[in-house]
Amino acid sequence: MLNVAREILGGEVYIHQSRINDKPGFNGKEFYWHSDFETWHSEDGMPAMRALSCSILLTDNSEANGPLLLIPGSHRHYVSCIGETPDENYKRSLKKQEIGVPDEGLLRYLADMGGIVSCTGKAGSVVFFDCNAMHGSNSNITPYPRSNVFFVYNSIANKLAQPTGGLTARPEFVATREDIAPLSPLPLAI
Repeated sequence: MLNVAREILGGEVYIHQSRINDKPGFNGKEFYWHSDFETWHSEDGMPAMRALSCSILLTDNSEANGPLLLIPGSHRHYVSCIGETPDENYKRSLKKQEIGVPDEGLLRYLADMGGIVSCTGKAGSVVFFDCNAMHGSNSNITPYPRSNVFFVYNSIANKLAQPTGGLTARPEFVATREDIAPLSPLPLAI
């Protein structure tokens, strides 16, 4: 995965953020459409679109159990969302995305151009997507859980600056700022 991230981003990388996205059976919540870069730019001070997400499917992801939805080609269009981002927005946005979401007309425009795809696959599958890609997911009302782990790779040349608009930087456990060094693959054990 590290070599894929380095190839796509054109150089050395570090982990900007990691998280588990868990949708238990019967009551896994939806996550509204958004572009990660819009948040990372305004709340973390990420200067450019030189980051990508890597989602490792921990369970089977089917059309029915709330898989990641992507709008192909949307990464080519920066969508600035209306409204002001409050300080410490991460306390709410990591649970439910309500601020920094595009308006319905723009979503329709992007979906009409690129369609919508479900990222389905067996446990162990890996999905990479651009930091500016519009994505979201439906709820999971099936009896089958859907769990993914996400690693966000950022170019070492794209380290975080001060957040825009005078916001306080999100804490280290949300956005890596300290002790940044290029990742190196571990040697293979024989």
